[in-house]
Amino acid sequence: MDYCRLHGIDFFYSMALLNPGMDDCWSKLPVIRKLMLSHPEVEWIWWMDSNAAFTDMTFKLPMERYAQYNLVLHGWDDDIYLKKSWVGLNAGVFLIRNCQWSLDLMDAWARMGKDKQLRERLGPFFSEILVSRPAFEGDDQASLIFILNNQKEIWESKVYFENSFYLHGHWGLLVGNYEKLMQSSHPGYGDDRWPFVTHFVGCEPCGPQSLEGSTCLKQMERAFNFADNQVLHFYGFEHIDLNKFEVGPVGNKST
Repeated sequence: MDYCRLHGIDFFYSMALLNPGMDDCWSKLPVIRKLMLSHPEVEWIWWMDSNAAFTDMTFKLPMERYAQYNLVLHGWDDDIYLKKSWVGLNAGVFLIRNCQWSLDLMDAWARMGKDKQLRERLGPFFSEILVSRPAFEGDDQASLIFILNNQKEIWESKVYFENSFYLHGHWGLLVGNYEKLMQSSHPGYGDDRWPFVTHFVGCEPCGPQSLEGSTCLKQMERAFNFADNQVLHFYGFEHIDLNKFEVGPVGNKST
């Protein structure tokens, strides 16, 4: 919420299950579609999974880069279209333009997750055709990769894969290095920038956790404190230790 407040972005948080047949990772699609139809005045919808956090409060999306595109995801073209890798993109954080093209994509995407029986049938198929995909029921990420490959002529020209910054940054690669980043890197732009988004893939703060709950919670707290410091500094305070919620005056390491 702090990032949205600082950058003038309208914020909508949803825990609603608009389609009982589409739960877990699929629940976002009915929400996004409803927002598009309810707010035609909004040009872009920016989806963030509940286990993703902004960790650079100064960074602004280069929207001019996406002028000719309707969907922006963290990923790599070659990994999607050549290697067909399940981790070639991340479907937990993305921007989608509010237009008919996007509504058509959402409809095609949602059809692959409309009920659990279908997802259970698709799971083994996706694991067979996509590199690095474990065996479980059909998910939104695998379905999107399949659609982009199977109907490439329809969608490819309007999809942008962003990899010049962390639109999605896996927490396992980032959270343990926050202190080092605070010393050697900086917020904003450049090669030595802080991670824009830290995504706790595998951690579900609003549901059952597939990883050890205490590990997820501890690392989420570190990410929160890392981001919160960037706001608190305006008022002369900071979390002296990223492992603790306590705050003190900036520079007072004895607090």
